[in-house]
Amino acid sequence: MLGLDISSTSIKMVELSRSGRTPQLERYVVEPLAKDLITDGNINNMDEVADAIRRAWHRLGSPTRRAAIALPTSMAIYKKILVPAAALGDDLEMQVENEANQYIPFPLDEVNLDYQVLGPSSNSADDLDVMICASRKEKVEERVAVAEMAGLKVEIVDIDAFAMMTAFEQIQQQLPDQGMNQTFALFDIGASKIHCSVIRNGQQLYYREQVFGGVQLTRDIQRRYGYTYEEAEAGKRSMSLPDGYEAELLYPFVDSLAQEIQRALQFFYTTVSVSQYLRVDYILLAGGCSMLSGLDDAILNRTQISTMIANPFTTMTQAPGIQLKALLLDAPSLLVSCGLALRRFD
Repeated sequence: MLGLDISSTSIKMVELSRSGRTPQLERYVVEPLAKDLITDGNINNMDEVADAIRRAWHRLGSPTRRAAIALPTSMAIYKKILVPAAALGDDLEMQVENEANQYIPFPLDEVNLDYQVLGPSSNSADDLDVMICASRKEKVEERVAVAEMAGLKVEIVDIDAFAMMTAFEQIQQQLPDQGMNQTFALFDIGASKIHCSVIRNGQQLYYREQVFGGVQLTRDIQRRYGYTYEEAEAGKRSMSLPDGYEAELLYPFVDSLAQEIQRALQFFYTTVSVSQYLRVDYILLAGGCSMLSGLDDAILNRTQISTMIANPFTTMTQAPGIQLKALLLDAPSLLVSCGLALRRFD
């Protein structure tokens, strides 16, 4: 199954296989999207996005058409609820729907609703923790339709934040004690938003989006050098910009970005019980902006927290056709597509 991430700036696809217990990265591709085809998660031109998915699939060179896709986290409502353990069985679905009515501000026949039993509640012996998740049907159907217009068959619709947590499990394996009893802040820095997930022992403690992203640096480059948007993006990625770019534009932007991440952590500390989670142990950076020169050091200096680039493929083997140098640069922006591809092993 292909992990298909439809983001605001590109189409990303990942295909994994497994030999024994170790996953293998078979192939991946990143296909750029023209500006404004997708804004705030909404697809503005179905035909052009479908064409880009089709191009990406042909470049990938995979015979597989089955795909897992994800909705932007902002388009979903999810919440952990308590359900009586006695309801486990035929009554569970009805019980979940009854509970969901309290949290979902739309009629249930207008949403796609699903749930997952997490296990016995730590706070109540007679109850189960159940995660419910819902999204407007029109949003789900739009994403499914654009993938199927490209010739793919959608089998799973996930949520960006959940897909990233699935990929994060691969990163945890690289850490002492596999990251148990430690608190991680995972920052996905995209074109227009920073997505912050704080994770401890496989549970998301906190999620927040901030409006700040790489497009601001792109616009600075456009204004400073008179470039088109496409030229500015290409120059930013290849670091082939005029002398003075780093001092005039890059380093001030990196400092602003580090400041936004520090602010996000302050929001976390004031929102979640500080006595329970005294501090974040590690910061992980993902998304297209995470590889900006000097960003990890700038964040470390501001927060005094160990900061590293998220790479979910470090514990995997790679097929012979994978170019390792390119993968190192691309890996932080492939968390969602990797997490989706891992769903084939469910």
